[in-house]
Amino acid sequence: MPELEITVGGRSFTVACQDGEEAFLQAAAAMLDREAQTLLQSGTRLPADRLLLMAGLMVADRTIGADEELRAMDRRLADQGREIDALKARPAFEKAEPQEVRVEVVPDEALRRLDELAERAEAVAARVADDAA
Repeated sequence: MPELEITVGGRSFTVACQDGEEAFLQAAAAMLDREAQTLLQSGTRLPADRLLLMAGLMVADRTIGADEELRAMDRRLADQGREIDALKARPAFEKAEPQEVRVEVVPDEALRRLDELAERAEAVAARVADDAA
């Protein structure tokens, strides 16, 4: 069982861990030391046991916050997964054949008047052609 020397709050400790867990222990000690350093930099004078307790509580507080955020993200991910499943379960839309859609833009009365004018213009053109012949 390996023993490691760690430093928390400027104090050294020798701790044992399981084989292969050395990196985890060092990371945990570094996290605890960061919190202890925060306390020390604030000017608080605490005995070693109190310093370790407060630093541990600060790490626990961060961990609780991270756990709550992770649970919220898990719920959101599950909700989104259900939405995706519901969308996949919907029948696929078939591509519809294009249909001609007629939109009346020019009023019927105006079209009738244009037809009358065209007939009169053709009649005038026919008379001019007859007179020229």
